Amino acid sequence: MTVTAEMVKELREKTNAGMMDCKKALAESSGDMEKAIDMLRQKGLATAAKKASRTASEGLIGSYIHMDKLGVLVEVNCETDFVAKTDDFKGLVKDIAMHIAAANPTYVSREEVPHDVIEREKEIYKAQITNKPPQVVDKIIEGKLDKFYSDTCLLDQVFIKDPEGKQKIKDMITEKIAKLGENIVLRRFARFQLGEGLDKSAVCEN
Repeated sequence: MTVTAEMVKELREKTNAGMMDCKKALAESSGDMEKAIDMLRQKGLATAAKKASRTASEGLIGSYIHMDKLGVLVEVNCETDFVAKTDDFKGLVKDIAMHIAAANPTYVSREEVPHDVIEREKEIYKAQITNKPPQVVDKIIEGKLDKFYSDTCLLDQVFIKDPEGKQKIKDMITEKIAKLGENIVLRRFARFQLGEGLDKSAVCEN
């Protein structure tokens, strides 16, 4: 099947991948757009995994203020000052700050959730389940915990501006790692809302 310029353009718009990567993915998937998207995402995940161990000590502290009543500070790190100054990286930081303002996460990642909080959630879920075999109970609890993480953990939340409601914050970061060629780490955030005491502000660090 012939890969057209229009197909490459459409795939680039959907994935933000490079033109040659898009062309190659379309060729290898025989023009199947969904398969090409999956291939590029898998490639992005592989790239991100290779770079995850690299030190990210540069970056930006981004901010977002909503109607002078709600404010967010977020630190996102990369490897070099050069990447930190790119429009792609700045846009990522801005989008994450805006998302935090709207979605109000409690933690950066699921690894940050205290053990006692997880155990308390499990006990609540167990109390809600009756007349089910143990293996079914475990699966239900696992599903409910995943939902808990997607509600409270920033990296597991679906990006508020994603029209399809599928792209998580960690997926956005993975795509930028693949595109910019550097490790990117969402380090910490703080969210302040007018009228709330300082002890209630979310200050979370990864």
